Amino acid sequence: MSVREEKYRYMPGFGNHFSSEAVPGTLPPGQNSPQKCPKGLYAEQLSGTAFTVPRVHNERSWLYRIRPSVCHSVYKPYTDNHYITGDFSAEKNKPVPNQYRWRAHPLPPADKEQNFIDGLKTMAGVGDPGMKHGIAIHMYSCNKSMDNTSFFNSDGDFLIVPQLGTLDIRTEFGVMEVRSGEICVIQRGIQFSVNVQETSRGYVLEVYNGHFKIPDLGPIGANGLANPRDFLTPVAAFEEREVEWKVISKFCGRLFTHDRNHSPFNVVAWHGNYAPYKYDLSLFNTMNTVSFDHADPSIFTVLTCQTLEAGVAVADFVIFPPRWTVAEKTFRPPYFHRNCMSEFMGLIKGVYEAKEEGFVPGGASLHSCMVAHGPDAETFYKASEAPLQPTKIPDTTLAFMFESTYMLHVTDYGQENNVDEKYNECWQGLKSHFKE
Repeated sequence: MSVREEKYRYMPGFGNHFSSEAVPGTLPPGQNSPQKCPKGLYAEQLSGTAFTVPRVHNERSWLYRIRPSVCHSVYKPYTDNHYITGDFSAEKNKPVPNQYRWRAHPLPPADKEQNFIDGLKTMAGVGDPGMKHGIAIHMYSCNKSMDNTSFFNSDGDFLIVPQLGTLDIRTEFGVMEVRSGEICVIQRGIQFSVNVQETSRGYVLEVYNGHFKIPDLGPIGANGLANPRDFLTPVAAFEEREVEWKVISKFCGRLFTHDRNHSPFNVVAWHGNYAPYKYDLSLFNTMNTVSFDHADPSIFTVLTCQTLEAGVAVADFVIFPPRWTVAEKTFRPPYFHRNCMSEFMGLIKGVYEAKEEGFVPGGASLHSCMVAHGPDAETFYKASEAPLQPTKIPDTTLAFMFESTYMLHVTDYGQENNVDEKYNECWQGLKSHFKE
């Protein structure tokens, strides 16, 4: 039996305490773990932070389920995907400071079925998931649903950015439909399955330490950028099925699997502030200059995961959405720069303003710490002579960036597959025009 057909209703809010029950009367009144839960359910707490962190930072949820998560067989290595890793040591994946650009990530062949987990490929990363420190960047392509299969990540949080196709994601907390142009975050430890009706492709940012938050606004004030009310958390929706089920887990960068004889999506009710969520990027309220020069790209930050050093990010998720550009006396595309962060960019749709050729939807680029980058030669010369009238970056364009203070290692897979070997040539047409 599967309960709650109206599965695409959501409760708005970010970081708030929620409660949801698919069957009335299944949330215990006033006590998290009573001696006997209502209707014969089991109480299980899922903690996303240490018990003793300050209350303002504490994240946990109570799940009331038909059977507890502990009912499964022993873990065994999962060998169907050799392209996902958490080993970013210099011996395994040699650091290379070159600018990288990748062509559109390949889709599964028409005669090969591939689900979301088997289609994940690690492109770059740094750190050690066992020490809960660092990040990883993956890309996925899939054309098959995860039938009677689920996944959870012990290493960190997944921020999923669909580029092609819609993901129907069932989680322990409920169901989220995530389209291209939307994102979702599924935190450490939460089980989920990805179902698809069509071939799908996208990007995944994984953070090992901390969790994503909406950034502080500082002088911007109380409103702007991503508004808390627009983040959507699913309502409780459970299924009670006796079935042969496979669970895949990611632990210290490796995949493992165990079996159980029932669906793990058997949470009838839950409450807490540790739950998956989605966000529609078209709701982002863009801040921009209305006089001259450039504001820093941090004004486009949707979500951030901070280090212990104030203002320094484990990872920022930044978008470059449709908007008006009106700056006077200003070269409007992104300027040439070197910076102490690493920048991994992707394109969801359209044409990116600094790279009108070569950077394609479903592709990616990486500009590492202090490695020079900026607009290609054609874009530079075109923008230098363009009339400075108000211009709309069209609704058909949406680019994003994963930005991190860490210096990323490109994996062997990333160095050997789908690389645009001629990327560096896009700047070679920039000549000296100095006149003394």
